Amino acid sequence: MIELADLDLSSIADDRHREGLLRLLNLVEELSTTVRQQADEIQRLRDENNRLKGEHGKPDIKPNTPTAKKDHSSEQERRQPKEHHRRSKQGTIPIDRDEVCQIDPTTLPPDAAFQGYREVVIQDLVLRTDNVRFLQEVYHADSTGQTYLAPLPAGYAGEFGPGIKALIIVWYFACQMSEPKIRELCGHAGVQISDGQVSNLLIKSRTTSTPRATRSTRPDCAVAPGSRSTTAPPA
Repeated sequence: MIELADLDLSSIADDRHREGLLRLLNLVEELSTTVRQQADEIQRLRDENNRLKGEHGKPDIKPNTPTAKKDHSSEQERRQPKEHHRRSKQGTIPIDRDEVCQIDPTTLPPDAAFQGYREVVIQDLVLRTDNVRFLQEVYHADSTGQTYLAPLPAGYAGEFGPGIKALIIVWYFACQMSEPKIRELCGHAGVQISDGQVSNLLIKSRTTSTPRATRSTRPDCAVAPGSRSTTAPPA
């Protein structure tokens, strides 16, 4: 079957015949388009009629026609290999401490000369206790008859520090850990905490406390305004 695109009308010598054939081909193309549109409309009406009857219409199955992949690159770009650069993660990792690895001199030959160091960054996580014993300065003034107490650092209130409080919140909300599992993990790390204390910390997690110059719970002891606490080694 000869496709319309393959017809060469220029081979017809008679201009009238060529023009007449061209008009005829245009008319055929218009009629074909009209027939396809009418067939689609008839099928749509049939599907709508079947839908109103509770039946299923004709499924819309598209022909499996593979699409050709377009390659817009030039021949020179396809032949030229691309360079792949591997990003170094060491530049973005914060270093907590440096440790020098030394070689036993007895294992080296006599002419071995020191050439410097080779850097190796290794990530690790240490889960350990950081129990702090604060020594709060205490002053007494005879003029007021009161004793003044240095405040604790910000975030330190109650029996647990800000680190434990933050970890419990992350473990519970982000890691979906249960309260008993949190208490068990804290116990393995050396923290003495109960299930009730874990629950209370989660309840109070939405509130924040800011240390301020307030009167102490003791009737004869007040917190000095503007005082600062200092960390001292255990006696």
